Amino acid sequence: MKTIIPARLNETKDKLVILDQTLLPVEEKFLELDRREDIWEAIKKLRVRGAPAIGIAAAFGMYVCSNRIAASDVAEFKKEVLTLKEYFATSRPTAVNLFWALDRMFDRFENEEVLGKSVDEIKSAFLDESEEILREDQEMGYAIGKYGLELLKPGMGLLTHCNAGGLACSGIGTALAPMYAGQEKGYDFKIYADETRPLLQGSRLTTYELYKAGLDVTVICDNMASIVMRQGKIDAVLVGADRITANGDVINKIGTSGVAILAKEYGVPFYVLGPYSTIDMKTAKGDDVEIELRDGDEIGNGFGRRTALAEVKAYNPAFDITDHKYVTAIITEKGIVRAPYKENLTKLFRD
Repeated sequence: MKTIIPARLNETKDKLVILDQTLLPVEEKFLELDRREDIWEAIKKLRVRGAPAIGIAAAFGMYVCSNRIAASDVAEFKKEVLTLKEYFATSRPTAVNLFWALDRMFDRFENEEVLGKSVDEIKSAFLDESEEILREDQEMGYAIGKYGLELLKPGMGLLTHCNAGGLACSGIGTALAPMYAGQEKGYDFKIYADETRPLLQGSRLTTYELYKAGLDVTVICDNMASIVMRQGKIDAVLVGADRITANGDVINKIGTSGVAILAKEYGVPFYVLGPYSTIDMKTAKGDDVEIELRDGDEIGNGFGRRTALAEVKAYNPAFDITDHKYVTAIITEKGIVRAPYKENLTKLFRD
């Protein structure tokens, strides 16, 4: 099973290496970054994207940049690290994994501080923590793939939206993980990928990685999802999540909620696959989440080709909210969760 690592450290462990996904599928280019401004820009501009991969990049970014802080006094170093954490947190507002990873790194700092460790020892602990986040993410993908495959049968037609594979994580992904797991068992899935307007993560990234891995994949425009469901080509929808709130509402790439509503209409199960860390039990419902608004030029002048007058206003939310009533099941590395979500997600955390 081929794995992709879009965010990692270089061999000398002093720079963050990312695959610049804004250039795919035409060009594979890896960037080596060690300046906080460049790492912030890479997250903001979607050079690295996908909730788990953003978290991994932020964790490695915290380590790389903290390693460049000259302070030898722990209190002074802590002040610099806190500033760094808060700066990275401004890069994107919606994906909870970003904040989860930054908080986890800072918690590690405070644990080491309590133990009376020196600045150099804390930097070493940062390295260990960031690499552990990467390892856990890779293990998470295989576990989600195993649980997700339990819900599928050989020969099924599967629809996915945006990109929730290896390019969005560090291994085989979340929503695409059962597809890779099925490939190993000869399930011969027929996969349809929404192109995912306006940045085309489905056509540029999902079809790219699935084709490279030898899976049967077909790209469709977002507005074709209804007809392929009506024609009986889709047996299940698999999507990722940037955040899942306590009641089971799902915040994911714009267009996801429309697919969920269609799936309900056509009697197609709608599965949400994401890591445990994506579940935000502190947020009651989807309407409480800040939805990132992006530059309107991504719509009217996407990829350098103007398709709307510059004078025309554009509204460009990056995510939408899928009501939990449309979700058939939520699959994490800890297992499969079904409605009632408020009770069962709480139980997942308690267990």
